[in-house]
Amino acid sequence: MRLRWLCIPLFVFGLCSNPARADNRVIVRTTLGLQGLQAFCNPLPLLQNCTVVGGLDGSLGQLFLVTTPLDLTTFLNLLGTTVGIVDAEADQLLSLVGGLNQVTTPPAGLSDTTPVQYSGSTVWDGYVNQPAANVVRVSEAQSTFQVRGRGIVADIDTGVDPNHPALQSVLLPGYDFTRNQPGGSEMTDFTGTPPSGSTSNIAQVNQSTAAVLDQSTAAVLDTDPQYSAFGHGTMVMGVIHLVAPHAELLPLKAFSSNGTGYLSDILHATYYGVQSGANVINMSFDMKSNSLEFSNAINYANQNRVICVSSAGNDGLPEIVYPAAYQNDVMGVASTSDTDTRSSFSNYGDAIVWVAAPGEAIISTYPFSTYAAGWGTSFSTPFVSGAGALLRDVNPTTNQSKAAAAVAHAVPVGDGMGNGRLDLVQALQSIGPPGGGRGSNSDFSLFP
Repeated sequence: MRLRWLCIPLFVFGLCSNPARADNRVIVRTTLGLQGLQAFCNPLPLLQNCTVVGGLDGSLGQLFLVTTPLDLTTFLNLLGTTVGIVDAEADQLLSLVGGLNQVTTPPAGLSDTTPVQYSGSTVWDGYVNQPAANVVRVSEAQSTFQVRGRGIVADIDTGVDPNHPALQSVLLPGYDFTRNQPGGSEMTDFTGTPPSGSTSNIAQVNQSTAAVLDQSTAAVLDTDPQYSAFGHGTMVMGVIHLVAPHAELLPLKAFSSNGTGYLSDILHATYYGVQSGANVINMSFDMKSNSLEFSNAINYANQNRVICVSSAGNDGLPEIVYPAAYQNDVMGVASTSDTDTRSSFSNYGDAIVWVAAPGEAIISTYPFSTYAAGWGTSFSTPFVSGAGALLRDVNPTTNQSKAAAAVAHAVPVGDGMGNGRLDLVQALQSIGPPGGGRGSNSDFSLFP
């Protein structure tokens, strides 16, 4: 899920001779406040430099999205000469689509629809007892340490199906930054008739996040680019829930069903998540260009004791990607097979990988109350985010540095894979004795 943008520095000088283009989007940090920035945008009755769309950092009141009819270079040069403007960068439309991973053979567990009880919900046996869960020792960790997850895990993604029976009991309402409205449902992007059918057809829902779906779902979605990333968020949430079923889930919808989303919405989601009490933020995406404001947002999360986890990317290269490269504030996650080898599509390199986790044929929740199987570091990442919630169940003071140190107790899987493949039992052993968790999660309510 490679995200790209052009980061234009503030100190660009000179005027651009290109014609002005309307509605250029710019992220601005300022000490002027909202009213001061509005005064800059409209200094005279007949002069409009820009329009303030809204704030991006919540109660902090220093980061804003503005649109301008001016050429970007001209506008950024104007900002650079204005007292009270700290920095600015162009907002860009990003994409979740991209990568090397391909659909292969559907996992056997996807056809195991036997209903079982899991933390108060009825789910498929193939989901709970899939090989990847056994590899990282989900059940053993939960039972040995009497943990089921604690706190709030936010996911910046395409949203979630709020009616999925496996997730309903722990879902918080969330927020839709693509529409600027309450509720993090990805079902608002779907305009068709909910499909139903058998689990027998392979469909590539996303070039970087392939999914095996039921036949009628595939027929509805796989030929329509509007839905190229539909279900991504629900699948990621399902993996978090598999690891930490008592953790509350906060969907932060910054991407549309076609896989596109703005950098400004990702920033807004990060600050919103922190200020809404998230203890863990999952980011199953990556980008190749650094962003000063994204770095600032992640650092803000770290300062507020939020555990941040991101995917290492799916290009099969030792490339630098963000936010995984912010290693003081983020745990970057690579993908492994169920036999502890690096997935061919997984990026690698100790500069971006802190730990690895299974990312092939991961069975998870999917919209329309069904399940799908996915390949990609998108699905390795939520195993580690779920681990963060389990660690907080053992020790509620666990922050980014403590969580990173704990998951570093991992199984070696070769060069370029950070500290190795996630082992939940080893990670939990490093911070507390068996049976020390408070798996009842009785200190906060679960949302029906």
